[in-house]
Amino acid sequence: MKILVQKYGGSSLATAEQLRAMAERVAMSHRVERPVVVVVSARGSSTDALLGLGGSLNERASAREIDQLVSTGETSSAAQMAMVLDGIGLPATSLTGWQAGIRVSGPYGEGRIAGIDTGRIRTLLRRGFVPVVSGFQGVDQDGDVITLGRGGSDTTAVALAAELRAERCEIYTDVDGVFTADPRVVRKARMLPRVHFHIIAEMTRSGARVLHPRSVDLAFSRNIEVHVRNASTGEPGSVLVKKGHDSVEDMGAVVAVTHDADTAEISISFDPVEQASLPEILDTLGKVGVEMDLFTYLAEKDRHLVRFTVSRSRVDDVRATLGVTGLASADTLKIDETLGKVSLVGSGPAAHPAHPARMLRALAEAGIPSTSVHAAQARASVLVPSSRLAESVNALHGAFQLGQDDYVYSLEREH
Repeated sequence: MKILVQKYGGSSLATAEQLRAMAERVAMSHRVERPVVVVVSARGSSTDALLGLGGSLNERASAREIDQLVSTGETSSAAQMAMVLDGIGLPATSLTGWQAGIRVSGPYGEGRIAGIDTGRIRTLLRRGFVPVVSGFQGVDQDGDVITLGRGGSDTTAVALAAELRAERCEIYTDVDGVFTADPRVVRKARMLPRVHFHIIAEMTRSGARVLHPRSVDLAFSRNIEVHVRNASTGEPGSVLVKKGHDSVEDMGAVVAVTHDADTAEISISFDPVEQASLPEILDTLGKVGVEMDLFTYLAEKDRHLVRFTVSRSRVDDVRATLGVTGLASADTLKIDETLGKVSLVGSGPAAHPAHPARMLRALAEAGIPSTSVHAAQARASVLVPSSRLAESVNALHGAFQLGQDDYVYSLEREH
């Protein structure tokens, strides 16, 4: 069977009218194209509401119970979608993560899909049913629910597409596709009809919320065709591709500006005799699922300094982990939650000093202070005051002229 996987984000299912409209789209795809597997997120702001409820009941609730609670948002969403599909004449069956055969490993709240038994889904497809799968969740070897992190329904959809050998995976969201910047922040942001996997991977890791970062990695490694579309219009949107335009890649084009408001900078200083503890702290942070960015290690004669950024939601985990290792104290640990991250992304924007130099110059001309500049082959990032983050994105988008049709900023154009 040539299977189509469609994932619908929570914002596209927020109201009864939207839910019915998405069900009609599923039905149309099923009639005119091929068997469809649907993956859904929790409707509207259900996840935030459930997290708020859990916090009001017990501020120190275990990670296990939090996962048990928040996963009900997707479970409810799947059941409601299946009910609407049945109501319009298309047989459908809702499945939780474990009913869909999704096995997950790793810590609560940050699980990773270990495998999928697609037997039940395939049986439903052969019988003419639409399986509606709860995204964002699976179960571990003990049968406990583990969620995949915010945005994890994207990964569920791509993983199912891979295991089912689907023809493609369509991600329906509240924007038209992948843009040169967040269109809710930059009015002149331009949609990119085709985006190289390497570029979208850097965009998602540096703050773009259009897709979950792990879903992009999985789609690339399993060669899954992914389309990002607006749920309201159904227009073609953006397609993720493995090969871009050679002329653009050769020029080292700047393709997009991304930003991340969910950023905290961690600084640890310690005596050189404690250097052997550094690998331990990194291993420990990795084991509890803390993902780091903008990592810097400076070794001086009397003191060593480690800096990196994490999601603000993981600050408490970092603080607790560092306390266990013995490296954290009031004197050695500093946490700054007043910063935001803004990045240039492209096919080598930081390979030449001209790009980060232009980036810093544009921020300075706008009167925006910047710290912790980091440059790599596909991204250049800088930390700015969180209160100036949106202004920073607009300044860089304008400086690199990314809003012009068919325009990419490159060294060739610079010279």
